[in-house]
Amino acid sequence: MVEPFRHDVEHPESGPLADGTRADHVSVGIVADDLTGGGDSAVQFARDGWRTRLALTAPDSGATSHGTVLAVVSDARAQSAQLARMSTSEAVEALGNAGVNRLLLKIDSTMRGSVHAQIHGAVTAWRKLYDAAFAVVCPAYPAMKRTVQNGRVLANGQGVETTAVGTDPVTPVTTNLLSELVPGSVHISLGRGTPLEHAEQLRAAARNQTRVVTVDAATDADLMVLAEAVALLGAEAVPAGSAGLALALSQVWCRDLAAAAESRRVWAGRVVIVVSSLHDVARSQYDHLVGSTPPQHVRTFAPSLSVLLEPAAVGRWIAAELAAAPYLPAIVIVATPSERPAASTATETAAVIIADGLATITAAVFAHRSVGALVLMGGEGARAVLNRFEAGAIVVTDAIREGIPVGLIEGGLADGLTVVTKAGGFGVTSSIADILPELLADHVLSPSISPNIGVHP
Repeated sequence: MVEPFRHDVEHPESGPLADGTRADHVSVGIVADDLTGGGDSAVQFARDGWRTRLALTAPDSGATSHGTVLAVVSDARAQSAQLARMSTSEAVEALGNAGVNRLLLKIDSTMRGSVHAQIHGAVTAWRKLYDAAFAVVCPAYPAMKRTVQNGRVLANGQGVETTAVGTDPVTPVTTNLLSELVPGSVHISLGRGTPLEHAEQLRAAARNQTRVVTVDAATDADLMVLAEAVALLGAEAVPAGSAGLALALSQVWCRDLAAAAESRRVWAGRVVIVVSSLHDVARSQYDHLVGSTPPQHVRTFAPSLSVLLEPAAVGRWIAAELAAAPYLPAIVIVATPSERPAASTATETAAVIIADGLATITAAVFAHRSVGALVLMGGEGARAVLNRFEAGAIVVTDAIREGIPVGLIEGGLADGLTVVTKAGGFGVTSSIADILPELLADHVLSPSISPNIGVHP
């Protein structure tokens, strides 16, 4: 049975609440369906002065304070609907226990994966704290040419299913219609009006059995209009979107934060790039990097699919590679092969095994020579590598480019190491090649200097 909705819009006021916090205390929890997505959204808040951590282990109870953002990863994108609901619900409950009072569900901007199940899981869990909660879904990310128009999800003006998203090897999208991607939802477009009027429009549309509203947005201005309405709804609204919506929410959920301090740049003598994504964009970026870098400055470790699918074989393979040629240049790439598992192989299981294999290779490279920075392309591989290093969190500090956050690993074997995360489907062909000069020390690509230097993690 659907609970009745209150018909008043809550306005923040100072003063203590029943749980001992203040009504003007705002702490944000982000649940992301993969690790790179968590970074994409978290960095939008970090740049606006929020104290931002991407937690890789269960957050502590009461771990938040005013002006903080705590992001967690559900790993739900490639999961079955039932498991994705459960994973998302558990993540939301953990954030609630940590003390957040605003929730953002980070979903893929092209609606890849188990989005419908994630929304259901998030709302179900959040309603245990706020019984009138409903979801406001808008995956638009205009800066990356991802928009929602007339209830259709578009990439570069085309239906997402006609792009590389439609042939994604793990989570393909077969339609651009939000009515089919989020069954039972009600779609609206916020036209002219005040934030209060828009908030009431969202609440009215949410009077449906799914408690889900989907919303158009073609520009950053559209997202800001939506964010203003969401802010007025307080904890009642559960926005579900990508980094585009996160950017708008970072500016309206709390307006009294100091500007973010400029992060201290640590130059690396060597950078390791782990390419786990099979997205066509990621593969083109990898190919461009290899093709545009002088061969003496780059070395690639790309085992065959059969090696990666045999965990015991991966360690032997990388040990033999390093023994045969110990020298490592300034740029080391660990890449998944373009070959894809046979249809008879469970896609989710194969993805996990492959990611773990890439993590094994990465750990061997770190043990062999010093490394000063780590670039992780693709959420599954990023999660596996950070787990291998027993990292507790990423302290997100900035973005080198739109959609490419940078931070510092907190805890574990690589504590303090600079790490860059990037979703496989974002950016132009030269995106990775372009950021390397901002990570590497100026001298390391000089032919006269040996790159066998750097900072041990």
